[in-house]
Amino acid sequence: MYAARRSCACVLFVYSIRTGKMDDIALRVSDHVLEVIFSYLDLHTLRNCSLVCKRWNRFLNDENNEAWRMHCIRKLAQEALSSDLLSSVPTYKSKLRAFYHAWNPNDCSRNIYIRPNGFTMHRNPVAQSTDACRGKIGFRHGRHAWEVIWEGPLGTVAVIGIATKEAPLLCHGYVALVGSDEHSWGWNLVDNHLLHNGNVQGNYPLLNNAPKYQ
Repeated sequence: MYAARRSCACVLFVYSIRTGKMDDIALRVSDHVLEVIFSYLDLHTLRNCSLVCKRWNRFLNDENNEAWRMHCIRKLAQEALSSDLLSSVPTYKSKLRAFYHAWNPNDCSRNIYIRPNGFTMHRNPVAQSTDACRGKIGFRHGRHAWEVIWEGPLGTVAVIGIATKEAPLLCHGYVALVGSDEHSWGWNLVDNHLLHNGNVQGNYPLLNNAPKYQ
């Protein structure tokens, strides 16, 4: 009986989205049924659902509801969810967002691999090699912030920053890949230099007695 009701609700839900018609039945679907339905939809469809009506928008704005929890459990490794890595990330939706903006295991140097938690990048100690990794999602405009935790020694060159998808991910020798052309900016943690177009643009951050990585 429950499965049949859920199937009917899904049919009604899809019909409402595709036709743009919101009848009384669709509007009166209980929160529990909405949680079940939303948990089976992809993220792009969920965004569209949030634009359908105020009630659905309000429901999806609850970033800790069961729908977001199910999406989070399906995508994120249990190792990441149970570790301190995401302890400061307050909601299931924000944890999911963090995962989609983490390192891309399919867009990195051959000397780099992403650990099973989905967030930690590890470089194999290959001599005379500089290696890089990109995030999963790029941007064309706006202001964006990431928190990067660097564990262990920096090595000869240690740069984090922004670049295009054309930026090289592997180079012989020790060079700053990020900040090497006109389309990228890099922060060299070794000496706190800001890099752009292959040149040092000054110190970063612009602070008196700026702290250095220890």
